[in-house]
Amino acid sequence: MFKLPLDVTYESLKKELLQIPHADLLGMAVALALVGIAAAYLYYNKKPKGSLNPEKFTEFKLVKKTQISPNTAKFTFALPRPTSVLGLPVGKHILCRGKDSQGLEVIRPYTPITLDSHVGYFELVVKMYPKGRMSHHFRGMREGDNLPVQGPKGRFKYKTGQAQAFGMLAGGSGITPMFQLIRAILENPKDKTNVHLIYANVTLDDILLKKEIDAFASKFPNSFKVYYVLNQPPVGWNGGTGVISKEMIQSHCPAPAPDIQILRCGPPPMNKAMAAHLKELGYKPEMQFEF
Repeated sequence: MFKLPLDVTYESLKKELLQIPHADLLGMAVALALVGIAAAYLYYNKKPKGSLNPEKFTEFKLVKKTQISPNTAKFTFALPRPTSVLGLPVGKHILCRGKDSQGLEVIRPYTPITLDSHVGYFELVVKMYPKGRMSHHFRGMREGDNLPVQGPKGRFKYKTGQAQAFGMLAGGSGITPMFQLIRAILENPKDKTNVHLIYANVTLDDILLKKEIDAFASKFPNSFKVYYVLNQPPVGWNGGTGVISKEMIQSHCPAPAPDIQILRCGPPPMNKAMAAHLKELGYKPEMQFEF
């Protein structure tokens, strides 16, 4: 670091500067200005370092647990600092570690519903099944508890403009990776991708994130469409009934084309059935992805 001599005075410094040619002074000024501009650019545009480690588990504190329904809750976890980001690319997921009812270690994948535009925290929406091993761990979590997390993980990574349109086939808690992608697309003004979601559940109360999904559909009517399917619909239901059929896909998803992709995420039997439907409808393997 440059330091002035201890005996320097204003007059002596002024005398030295006056002896420097004007051209040299101008060059020094330009150089200093460029350095300042470069430093400012790097400071304001550098990507924050993520809080995840792909090789080992990192613990994050649960700061809020919000019960959404009798078997579903939203878990908010604090990141190391208020300005920290999780560092999870869109399309990726994390691994969460806990203990089942027998005290045995269990690891399961989950997709946060927040993005790296949300600083200082991340959120998981978890449906807790009666006999689910990781469900037992989440059900017992209290505010102040820590959750070991590892990531990023997964084969899918989204890049703006990689498809003209997405068709999404989701079942139950399989909505979370879809919601992450929907949010990333719709909250980015530069992303012109169209999204068509078919979301299947047993009952109306089983629909996760319905309020948020409906808000997106209302705010972005030209770029986002949603079609709900219920196995046990209430009286007066005007959505789909039963399970996702080939005809529903044909009516509510973009037709096969090189610039479209169909994503699916749900229970194994559903994924298998959807793969068969898509094949019959002419969607090539490169047009499909299963989370």
